[in-house]
Amino acid sequence: MLLTVTLNASIDKRYVVESYKVGEVNRVKEACYYPGGKGLNVSKPAAIIGTEVLATGFTGGHAGKYIEEQLVPFNVKSDFYHVHDESRSCINIFDESTGKETEFLEPGFTVKPEEFEGFKTHFRTLVEKADVVSMSGSVPKGLDYHAYQELVKIVKDQGKPVILDTSGQLLEKGVEALPTLIKPNKDEIRMLTGLPCDDIDQVIGAAKKLHERGVKYVAVSLGGEGSVVVCDEGIFRATVPKITAVNTVGCGDTMIAGFATSLVDKLGVPEMLKRASAMASAAAMREETGFFVMEDYEKLLPEIHVERI
Repeated sequence: MLLTVTLNASIDKRYVVESYKVGEVNRVKEACYYPGGKGLNVSKPAAIIGTEVLATGFTGGHAGKYIEEQLVPFNVKSDFYHVHDESRSCINIFDESTGKETEFLEPGFTVKPEEFEGFKTHFRTLVEKADVVSMSGSVPKGLDYHAYQELVKIVKDQGKPVILDTSGQLLEKGVEALPTLIKPNKDEIRMLTGLPCDDIDQVIGAAKKLHERGVKYVAVSLGGEGSVVVCDEGIFRATVPKITAVNTVGCGDTMIAGFATSLVDKLGVPEMLKRASAMASAAAMREETGFFVMEDYEKLLPEIHVERI
């Protein structure tokens, strides 16, 4: 079972407009609502690929109940820690005339110290049931930059693999707890190592440094150029076919779902990288965030090339 952690869950709203204008009334052509937050955007594709998924984190109020109810059609079970205040909403505006997307992300509620302590107690019981834990995204107000560091340590103390996908100081402090897998981009790995990452060789050198510190799998996304993984087995690079991207929001989360489900299924690194890359590419072909169609995935999978370098 895969346990996903979304500390800052949201209702994700996608508005499709034509010629978005700042400071004027904009008519929405289409509106879609989804359970969101990076951890839930891992949960949904992980369930699509066939993995048993349990989602946790914080939810609150009527919005929180909506988030939990809307996970059911995705075959994602949930066991959140509840707070009184309302869960947040995040809005993505897609302008058909330009193809550009604009996002508005609410800050959400404030988590009190005693609530975080309550969550950690709840979390420990869930980790006992899990094969792999994946935690993603930002944290609510009230939590400091050590929040993920504490949660990673709880998972590692139980001897379970843990994936951390966040950014900034949350990532910097979280990496100190040595999660099993991280997926920084070029800017993030530059921040973590202080090394230049202007070309593929420098990126690999920075990933090696993090691996030597004790991170078992360091996966670095290279955008349209694919991705690399540095691990005990060596260095692997995936190249992906050109696709017509419809919505790239959440594709990184879908890639994390590929890595997480591969760890649950105990796949080798080449197979893990191939699955993660195919899932992320398939997700980019669909409008809905954190979603892909198996037919797209199955067509793309043979076109993903993984080589040891």
